[in-house]
Amino acid sequence: MTTLSKGLCIAAAFTVVAAVEHRVAPLAEAQRRAPTFQVDPAWPKVPKQWMLGQVAGLAVDARDHVWIIQRPWSLESDEVAKDPDAPCCHPAPPVMEFDNDGNYVQGWGGEGPGYEWPADEHTIHVDYKGNVWISSAGGPRLPTRKENQILKFTQSGKFLLQIGHRGMSQGSLDTDNFNNAADIYVYPKTNEVFVADGYVNRRVIVLDADSGKFKRMWGAYGNKPDDSAPNKLAPEGPGPQQFNLVHGIRVSEDGLVYVADRMNNRVQVFTVDGKFQREIFIERKTKLLGTSFSVAFSPDPQQEFMFLADAGNGRIHILDRKTLDEVGAFGRIGHYAGEFVFLHNVATDSKGNVYTAEVGNGKRVQKFVKSR
Repeated sequence: MTTLSKGLCIAAAFTVVAAVEHRVAPLAEAQRRAPTFQVDPAWPKVPKQWMLGQVAGLAVDARDHVWIIQRPWSLESDEVAKDPDAPCCHPAPPVMEFDNDGNYVQGWGGEGPGYEWPADEHTIHVDYKGNVWISSAGGPRLPTRKENQILKFTQSGKFLLQIGHRGMSQGSLDTDNFNNAADIYVYPKTNEVFVADGYVNRRVIVLDADSGKFKRMWGAYGNKPDDSAPNKLAPEGPGPQQFNLVHGIRVSEDGLVYVADRMNNRVQVFTVDGKFQREIFIERKTKLLGTSFSVAFSPDPQQEFMFLADAGNGRIHILDRKTLDEVGAFGRIGHYAGEFVFLHNVATDSKGNVYTAEVGNGKRVQKFVKSR
């Protein structure tokens, strides 16, 4: 090797090292700033007469009150009192509101005039106007999965709007109905409702939040949704060109849409108009349940951190929202405080505390207090 060649090799090596250091330094700084948490085992204070079933969804409103939607029908026979006059234990209301200290405020839900209550309660979202949105995902109570509606209520449970109707879906290109929608988020800057639709359909669909009028839709990578495309896991290589199970959705303050594609173990990021930006895979080879369920953001103005609920590994991943680098994590699969069985949903409050919901045999909501 000539002296010139050696010099070029050394220069190239220094360039690589410099590039790595340039990349590692911001990551290390983000890891240093990443929040840490301590579980509060006494939260919430569920009235003693009630038992929670599977807690499918949760949301935090502008007052830092925590809302959950749970499945009374999912309680087993040994969890429900046989005597209706017994002081314990009876199914709690499907929708429940707690204050930030965990005190019970109110509960409501169930069949009523003018709307089709979910056969399988799935998500809850409290929008910037204080309205409460819920969805249904079919599930064991409706195995043919014909839940094609989402509902909107006031905080006291007064019915406002139903979009879509049970048994009416015509697939992912239907602009009037959903098919087992998994998550809902209303973006204040445009007053649009973004729906992760979801368990059968393979799309994000956007509507006007007041009228329910259709605005636009898209599939993975911004493609046109295609229900006939192969629906298989891809543990390596290029990601599938269609969504598998669109399970979670949130829109950041700077107008980016984060979509949790549960069974494809990935999060895809779009503009509010559906233009694909980037994606990240989460524990990609995990085949149990999927790893990308639900996302939430830290409450700082830049929403510096993103929290991702991973049921397959029983963990909350903490990511730098801009780079999507993982900078922390907490949790494991288990039944004790701070552990998870079928982790399903994650949310945050204005103080940076994190809340989680569990379905399956988990049947609980937990609060993790920010300690740093």
